[in-house]
Amino acid sequence: MIGAAHADATATAPSGPVTDKKPGGGNVIPFQRYNEFGSRWPVPGEAEILVVPLGGLGRIGMNWTLYGHAGAWILVDAGISFPDEGHEGVDAIVPDPGFLAPIQDRLLGLVITHAHEDHIGAIDRLWPHALNAPIWATPFALGMISRRLAEQDTLDAVTLNRFDVGSSFSIGPFAIETVRLTHSVPEPVALAVTTTAGTVLHTGDWKFDPEPMIGQPTDFDKLRRIGDAGVLAMLCDSTNAHKDLPVTSEGQVRQAFQKLFATRKGQIAICCFATNVARVASAAVAAVGAGRKVALAGRSMRNSEAVARSLGLLEGVPEFLSEPSHLRGLDRKEVAMICTGGQGEERAALARLARGDRRFPSFGAGDTVVISARVIPGNEEAVDKVVSQLRARGVEVLMGHELMGGMPLHVSGHPGANELRELYALVRPRFALPVHGTEMHLTAHARLARAAGCEAALVTEEAELIRLSPAGARVMGRVDAPLLHLQSDENGDRVPYRPQIALA
Repeated sequence: MIGAAHADATATAPSGPVTDKKPGGGNVIPFQRYNEFGSRWPVPGEAEILVVPLGGLGRIGMNWTLYGHAGAWILVDAGISFPDEGHEGVDAIVPDPGFLAPIQDRLLGLVITHAHEDHIGAIDRLWPHALNAPIWATPFALGMISRRLAEQDTLDAVTLNRFDVGSSFSIGPFAIETVRLTHSVPEPVALAVTTTAGTVLHTGDWKFDPEPMIGQPTDFDKLRRIGDAGVLAMLCDSTNAHKDLPVTSEGQVRQAFQKLFATRKGQIAICCFATNVARVASAAVAAVGAGRKVALAGRSMRNSEAVARSLGLLEGVPEFLSEPSHLRGLDRKEVAMICTGGQGEERAALARLARGDRRFPSFGAGDTVVISARVIPGNEEAVDKVVSQLRARGVEVLMGHELMGGMPLHVSGHPGANELRELYALVRPRFALPVHGTEMHLTAHARLARAAGCEAALVTEEAELIRLSPAGARVMGRVDAPLLHLQSDENGDRVPYRPQIALA
């Protein structure tokens, strides 16, 4: 049994004892592994919590995490990962749900932390035909999921359960308390999963935004109270764990947009993620305040706006024009568009705008496009292509890292190392399991966690099975979790792409 874990330990760690002598390090760790479980899933006992991260380790995306306790399992999030250039024709990657067959009758539910694609993007493709566990989600996430299922004509076949931010509920032997956080999407929550073996805090994606514009700031009091009660382990976002970052907010982006619209006389397009409703609201408020008409472009953008407005999240934000084409013919200083496509996606609205699609206003010299997003690693070439096309037309293109009036045109939705240290001071988990990051992010997070006082920090790989108990934390081995590759059909829907490729 492992009493503590080495911050740099991975699935290839040696089988004998590993001694950590680094400053801030943990204890000597006797590694005793390694089992290839394959399809022979262990049955979780009442004195333990089994954790199986199926994605989000060694990559950004495809967040799926299984928790097992007292003979039952729950799944937290079911997202997609986008392929690299080596997978031509592949649109998205998810764990193949077929490998869950041995535990499907004990998989009691899916709980969603927030509505980003890398956390919910697999649901409409896999539910209910491949998986059909009941789903729990906040109103916004549930609204986004429901619209996707309705498009697939499967909404009535899936059991959906709504929970409010900050509420508590139980699924079998798991008592779940939700915690209000802030992120670049409405209603992000952490999950305090309590069992007879202890409590695990699953953060999802988060940051400490003092002025999120939609919703309230992080519930620090609840985080502190959960920490006071004792946290066995924390699975936590690692995206920016390698660097301290200034504390930023969506309120700063709104100020940048207001300065932009006050100083530009041509047409303006703001490109951001569709689910960043606060960002969409800020662009709309700034544009209307400058006397402009505003249209949305992109199906996902319109879906997100419809769900947010139905929930009252866009109170005070004027209604948008029904189609971007309605902007054509207006004076250029009256035109504002908010669109998708900040990752250079060929079918997205920004790429179509750059190609001169007649459904959009024609952008050229004197006009401005703001890509209010971080370019995800691997998408640089696609983004550069779109930016080059726009600049060839004479369009001024401003990237997310640039400032306007001293304020940022984009802020990250993820914590820097400084915010991570603040969270660890509140929660004080005994064990840390860094997730949501590349190997570099995970390792930096593990070192930070040990320096923050954690007894152990485990850097693991996708599909590894971790046993948590009051006696310690141990990586037991690996389950067989092949990947399913999806492609887009002629309607833009994702369908299976063969062959399936297993994890190495």
